[in-house]
Amino acid sequence: MHIKKFVTPEIIFGSNAISQTGEACLRLGAKKVLIVSDLGVANAGWLEKITQICTDSHLSFATFTDITTNPKDTEVVKGVSVFRENECDAIIGIGGGSVLDVAKAIAILATNSGKISDYEGIDKIEKPLPPMVMVMTTAGSGSEVSQFSIIVDSERKRKMTIVSKTLVPDIAIIDPFTLMTKDSALTASTGMDVLTHAIEAYVSIAATPLTDVQAKNALYLVANYLRPSVASKTNMEAKEAMAMASLQAGLAFSNAILGAAHAISHAIGGRFPLPHGEINAILLPHIMDFNFIAVPKRFTEIAEIMGIDTRGLTQREAGNRAVAFVNQLSEDIGIPKRLRNIGITEDEINLISQTALEDACMITNPRDMDFIQVKTLLENIL
Repeated sequence: MHIKKFVTPEIIFGSNAISQTGEACLRLGAKKVLIVSDLGVANAGWLEKITQICTDSHLSFATFTDITTNPKDTEVVKGVSVFRENECDAIIGIGGGSVLDVAKAIAILATNSGKISDYEGIDKIEKPLPPMVMVMTTAGSGSEVSQFSIIVDSERKRKMTIVSKTLVPDIAIIDPFTLMTKDSALTASTGMDVLTHAIEAYVSIAATPLTDVQAKNALYLVANYLRPSVASKTNMEAKEAMAMASLQAGLAFSNAILGAAHAISHAIGGRFPLPHGEINAILLPHIMDFNFIAVPKRFTEIAEIMGIDTRGLTQREAGNRAVAFVNQLSEDIGIPKRLRNIGITEDEINLISQTALEDACMITNPRDMDFIQVKTLLENIL
């Protein structure tokens, strides 16, 4: 049997888990923390909550909130300056995936030399990072538990995938209560990101029994709770279920990596300021259909986990039902169907296809893809 590895931070989960942030930093030996966030989180009141928690814990802090939806290397550079100028020794990230990815990237450059692009790829980080506590406020990226940071190279207009075990935060704090301030569109797109994480991790060539457990439970939770979570800000049962789904899908993909949907999504997101989860949602059913022949048994299992009765169905029929389920879920929560609906034109397809093939996530896709296959797939979704 091959050796299996599974990396995970310490996880604190539950309503009002956010109150543990200060104590978590103190346990890691922090004296002065850089709090990384964005304006959306600040406007929702969560940044103020964290600064108060730090004050109550007698922790000094500086803040950095200059972050956009698909964060850029230039934003990371600004954050590193704030970290150094204030002589910080630890980092709190509070927000969605964009914020947490920047927090991790700041941590890289806080202790390692050069530019953030020097660390693109797998295991390029040499020196240990400052302690990191990540507080997730969307049920989406799973960045609070993952070994990934995705940053846009603003010159090349492409997303850099940085993968390293050193990027796994020390402590992840998941408080479902923070999800109640998200609007329905953000809840929908981040929820579809969770679904994409779960499915891609489950069919990844690097999947293990440890990642399968997490992916399957995340899949079950999204299938049952994403609709009600989008429908109501105050449905606490749905918020808790989606927070757990995001966490478990994050643990799954951090260890099994991802696939073609994310590779293509990164290629698109590097060029257009679009919600990552929305791009994934448009791509996912088509990628599932493409990947079916590589792992038909897995797609039958995905259908079953989603609650589809597969008795008497062939594997192909079960796979088709799983694809139909994802299409219907997207439609129900208001996700666009086509790439042109979000502003992608035919002129972009060649460059997107080439960039996607160079993404680290393509390595673990269960079915090989070449340029023509990616291009054809994109043309069919246009």
